[in-house]
Amino acid sequence: MQKIIAFSREFGSGGHEIAERIAKACNLAFYDRNLLDEIAKEKLVDAGLWEQFDEAPKNRIFHRTVRGHSSSPEENLARMQFEFLEKKAQSGESFVIVGRCAEYVLRDHPGLISIFVLGEYEHKLQRVMERYNLEKKDAKEKMARHDRKRKQYHNHYCDIKWGDSRNYDLCINSSTLGIDKTVDIIEKFIKDAYQE
Repeated sequence: MQKIIAFSREFGSGGHEIAERIAKACNLAFYDRNLLDEIAKEKLVDAGLWEQFDEAPKNRIFHRTVRGHSSSPEENLARMQFEFLEKKAQSGESFVIVGRCAEYVLRDHPGLISIFVLGEYEHKLQRVMERYNLEKKDAKEKMARHDRKRKQYHNHYCDIKWGDSRNYDLCINSSTLGIDKTVDIIEKFIKDAYQE
C-alpha cells in the first residue's frame, strides 16, 4: 500500500525533526527543501537560484498573471513543486513530505495521511533560542516571521486554512510529551491507519 505522510508545522514545534524521524522509522523517502534539488536536476538549473522563493507567497505588486502564465518566481516554483509531488504520488512512491501544501495538493490520494505539529509558545520559543543561538526578542521575531510566511504561502495556494484542525488527520502538540514520545504516538497512528 502506498504511504504518503504530509507534515505541516508551526515554527519551533520540532515538526521537521519529527517528520525526518518518521521517514527513517518507516523507511520512506523524505522530501522538504531537497525538492528543489530534484526539480533542478530535471530542469538542468542551479537549485540555489530558487532558495529565496521556496515556500514564499507571491509578491502581488511586482508580478502578474496573464492567460495562466505568471511572472512570479515564487508562484512558478510552487507550481513546479506541486507538479513534482503529484508525479511522485502518481508513480506509486511512498514518502514523507514537509510543507509545500502537500496535505492539500495530494488530498485525493487514498494513501495520504496529513499531520499538523504545533507547540506551546514558551516551548517553541526556548527551542528556537537554543537551536539558533538567539536572544528571546530575536527568537520571537523569527518565530513570527516564519509562521506568517508559512500561513500566507499556504492560504494563497489552498482553499483550506493553514493549521485548521479540520483539514488534517492528526494535530498534535509536541510540547505535551516532548519530541521522542510525539514521534512514538505518530508512528502508532500511522501503523493503525495503514493497518500494518
